[in-house]
Amino acid sequence: MRPHIMNNLNVVVALTTRDNDYQAEQAAAVAEMASRLGIKIEVIYADNDAVNQTQQLVKIIQSDKKPSAILVEPVGTGMPQVARAAVAAKIGWGIINNEPEYLPELRRSGLPVFSISTDQFEVGRIQGDQISALVQKGNILYIEGPVSTMAAQLRTKGMMTTKPDAVALKTLKGDWTERSAQRAVQSWLSLASSRQLHIQAVICQNDAMAMGARKAMGDLTEEDREKWQQLPFTGVDGVTKTGQEWVKRGMLQATIITAPAAGTALEMLVKAVYGGTIPPERTLLAPKSFPSIAELQKSRGQRAGG
Repeated sequence: MRPHIMNNLNVVVALTTRDNDYQAEQAAAVAEMASRLGIKIEVIYADNDAVNQTQQLVKIIQSDKKPSAILVEPVGTGMPQVARAAVAAKIGWGIINNEPEYLPELRRSGLPVFSISTDQFEVGRIQGDQISALVQKGNILYIEGPVSTMAAQLRTKGMMTTKPDAVALKTLKGDWTERSAQRAVQSWLSLASSRQLHIQAVICQNDAMAMGARKAMGDLTEEDREKWQQLPFTGVDGVTKTGQEWVKRGMLQATIITAPAAGTALEMLVKAVYGGTIPPERTLLAPKSFPSIAELQKSRGQRAGG
């Protein structure tokens, strides 16, 4: 790959929001990869608004200065109409953390069309194993991401396959941001019924929402706040400077490390354009528990013994 040719490649990277540590990690990973490969990229954010994201990308596709490719982490669905419009305009299409059904159809164009995602179902399975390590029976508060997103759906399905049958869920909804979980939990805590469930743990589909859930407890009485703060909180993403650090500091009991896919997606795209090899239709990246399930089980035994 010759650098002066590489500079002709221009890629738009469409992420969901600035207000999320995993998305910040995605942006950093793709920027580092672009710098290493000598690629021009433009990173845009949808502010967690699916309609806004669609409008952003349609405008780019219809512009005079079309990009070589679009890498997108969709706020909602897999954006089939936008994907078809991009391919019709001879723009490559890589979709991140989503596995849409239209890929085989669009790959017939010969353009690089592919998906790359953390194995979201496995994320859920690991989270179910974490629940098993932390709670044997009783009620947990479970905070999901947007139900319109495949990541949230698959994480819930995976978790249900491994969580103990004796553990019941009280499910709240967030939008992957700290603020959304804080509001949801504050609203729920204002209900008298919330005190009747005797919650054993707060399990969240990402680290930002887990921290938001912790902040919501700040409005309780001192006695209730102390009780809530002693519960195990868990999340997902495991970014080095946030999720993993929060675990080390005891603010989260556990997280799940999910590698940022955007940088890998850009590398796959470049290899496709300049190496003549179309990326695999779907690539799944393996997540892992932090700390390990065995370490969580050991910590539960120590708490029970203490």
